Amino acid sequence: QVQLVESGGGLVQAGGSLRLSCAASGRTFSVYTMGWFRQAPGKEREFVAAISWSSSIAYYADSVKGRFICFRDKDKNTMYLQMDSLKPEDTAIYYCAADISSGRYYSRLDGYDSWGQGTQVTVSS
Repeated sequence: QVQLVESGGGLVQAGGSLRLSCAASGRTFSVYTMGWFRQAPGKEREFVAAISWSSSIAYYADSVKGRFICFRDKDKNTMYLQMDSLKPEDTAIYYCAADISSGRYYSRLDGYDSWGQGTQVTVSS
């Protein structure tokens, strides 16, 4: 198992920036992919971004492409999400997740084995 702890959420005005962190511990040598998902009130959890742990190739949802950057520091076992040009519709709880099974379904909820507790991001207009 991999344990995940998110941090970096908060309140920001529209157009502002935040950087989220996700620190991994445990079986980090088994990680194929790590991802970010978010869930707004009354909505389903949705894919935001993911990164291949070995190659650092990143993938993004269309809604955040060009505004968010996902990257990782393997030495620190930490993944980051740099969020710029934030919009009120980005308001949600952000979760990080780790896949230690296959690395094939990076945009799917069931493609991940471990989840963090979430961090709140609120963007005011």
